[in-house]
Amino acid sequence: MSTGTPSKIVVVGATSAIAEHTLRLWLGTGARSALLVGRDAGRLEALATDLRVRFPAAALSVAAVDLTDPAAISSVVATSLEGGAPDTVLIAHGAMTTQDEASADLAVARDVLVVTGVSVALWMEAYANVLTSGSIGVIGSVAGDRGRKTNYVYGSAKGLVERFAQGLQHRLAGSRLSVVLIKPGPTDTPMTASLKQSGASLAPVDSVAKDVAAAMASGRAVAYAPAKWRVIMTVIRLLPSPIFNRLNI
Repeated sequence: MSTGTPSKIVVVGATSAIAEHTLRLWLGTGARSALLVGRDAGRLEALATDLRVRFPAAALSVAAVDLTDPAAISSVVATSLEGGAPDTVLIAHGAMTTQDEASADLAVARDVLVVTGVSVALWMEAYANVLTSGSIGVIGSVAGDRGRKTNYVYGSAKGLVERFAQGLQHRLAGSRLSVVLIKPGPTDTPMTASLKQSGASLAPVDSVAKDVAAAMASGRAVAYAPAKWRVIMTVIRLLPSPIFNRLNI
């Protein structure tokens, strides 16, 4: 279902580049308030200061918490309900490292899985349990569409997010609350700086942010950003294993 123009927003992982640019779009179209949630208090305050200058009519607040802590998640969700439930929640946090680093250090692999997968699922569940209408958007990734040797730790975390979102979509079918999974391809953000240095083609972050906002406004279940990735990943998913296993991807 279409959710219309956002009014009261919560963004988890607000300092991510995609989240920041999406916030600018929403605040620019008249959103009246936003709660910016993240791990780094300094970066959150800097973002809030910038947004207050750009959008002085909006009421902005911040919450710096451990995004993986169930008690902290419950506390933030309860706080965000004060004065009325948010109509738009975007869950955009994550952690990415190279596959070599994750393979070499189990602690690194664990952190990627917990931050990018498990904690995202907990935030989705927490909001799905208290909201009765609006939209919960979650940033997945094309990396979650099929396990690949170059990024299977990160990809499996994103795959967890996709399955969890699908379960919530099934549970909430017919309700006034939508869960929208947005799957960006490689995007020009600080998280992908190493990809940019290697010459990879990256989508502009402002373009991906527009796709995020459009997907959540429409309430559709899954959106690729840019849209071409739907075709690309369909081909990759359907490749027979004998062919797929010869690819260096």
